[in-house]
Amino acid sequence: MPASGRNESVTIQKAFYGMGQSVGINAVRTETTVQPTWAGAIAAPALEFPLAPLAVMAGAVPAALQGSLYRNGPACLERQGQRVGHWFDGDGAILAVHFAAGQAQATYRYVQSAGYVDESAADQFLYSGYGSLAPGPIWQRWQAQFKNAANTSVLALPDRILALWEGGMPHAMDRHTLATQGIDALDSLTANEPYSAHPKRHPKTGHIFNFGVVAGATATLNCYRSGPDGRIQKKSSLDLNGIPLIHDFVLADRYLVFCVPPVRLNALPAVLGFRSFSDALMWQPRWGTQLVVVDADSFDVMSWGQADPWFQWHFGRGYVDDYGDIVLEVVRYGDFDTNQHLKEVASGTIHTKVQGQLWRVQLNPQTAAIRDQTCLVADSCEFPVVPNTVDLGTAPTYLSMHGSGTETAGELFGAIARFDPQTDRLTVADAGAQRYPSEPVFAPNPDHPGQGWILTVVYDGEHHCSELWIYDSDALGAGPLCRLALPEVIPHSFHGVWQGA
Repeated sequence: MPASGRNESVTIQKAFYGMGQSVGINAVRTETTVQPTWAGAIAAPALEFPLAPLAVMAGAVPAALQGSLYRNGPACLERQGQRVGHWFDGDGAILAVHFAAGQAQATYRYVQSAGYVDESAADQFLYSGYGSLAPGPIWQRWQAQFKNAANTSVLALPDRILALWEGGMPHAMDRHTLATQGIDALDSLTANEPYSAHPKRHPKTGHIFNFGVVAGATATLNCYRSGPDGRIQKKSSLDLNGIPLIHDFVLADRYLVFCVPPVRLNALPAVLGFRSFSDALMWQPRWGTQLVVVDADSFDVMSWGQADPWFQWHFGRGYVDDYGDIVLEVVRYGDFDTNQHLKEVASGTIHTKVQGQLWRVQLNPQTAAIRDQTCLVADSCEFPVVPNTVDLGTAPTYLSMHGSGTETAGELFGAIARFDPQTDRLTVADAGAQRYPSEPVFAPNPDHPGQGWILTVVYDGEHHCSELWIYDSDALGAGPLCRLALPEVIPHSFHGVWQGA
């Protein structure tokens, strides 16, 4: 259950980033430039709104759509004319949309983390971040503390939701009102045991798996298994080479798979406050991508292999095929330029063009050797989402992609897509000019197993407003079944989750 953790910002972030001293936040002053329309969504701190019914702009809410959508993302990227140094540093806020009886109502609330509360009271940045240095002279940065931004993802539990962030413990929130209840240690986490933003739920057992990276002279990878209620039942750890950046992992039935990219922290400049954590991460392809296969029951390391270098943020499906091999999907990048691209998002102007491609990788769990790898989607894409069904081998993958004419260095994704692994067909749903949909979230239809709806929050840059669009998951090309108006602009967000009624 939630624990009152007022000192969350002071302690637990050090477990992920460092070394007993925090790296710091130094906000970057906003430049006056002509910005693309997508930048309007993050031009000013987002406005909260209380629970309110949503007006239907077109179509109708499917009657069988019963449950709640939760989305998390950076909502406050500026204070007193200063911007955060990286998109990952914005304070988290949760959008909740509740569906019942063909109606929808929504609320939007900031996560009341200790850092957010303190900085709101001071109306200035006080803490360190992933890509920002704390204000003040260099000698003060040595003692600067990291803020748990609580801005990356959501885990829905039976009695609460958790706002997740990369380097610390979760924040518990009320499922309906989004009132922040405090730091949640899941009955087991300690200050040096971060809980990452990409937990996986086993489709058969309901067990929840997750990990956390603890940095020291080298890094330690903690593995966690929880029951469906979120309480941690088992923990284990293994040593890594250097201090890498691991954002996500794969759950493939009885295995956990970690792809450790060749990104390593140059620790000294970060510890001394000369560089942010983000700027101290170095692309070192000589390491290659290391593949670590862990037994999901015992947490024993099954195998440790090596592949050609790539970087990834996110994985799609993971399963064991009929031959006993692990099959996984991953959005791969050829280098670490994606980090610079995401840093530039916070400024509202992107100069670095990157291309992530969806790949399927087949590997031997006993040796971690890759047997086969195939590029499934060559066009730039991200945020792969797969319905969490027992038959993961045939389920479609939903993606964020560029719409028609938007695949340029300065644009965000303007479309969502569906990749069918049985036919290799890619269906792209373009949101239209100056419209920017978020990661697609699948909501299953309880009356028709295997079918459902895709929910995405769309920012309309021309009219400076946000909407929620509902698609038939099997017919994205037909356009949205329903468009709902949201009371305020919702900034571009990272991840969401569906919780059925």
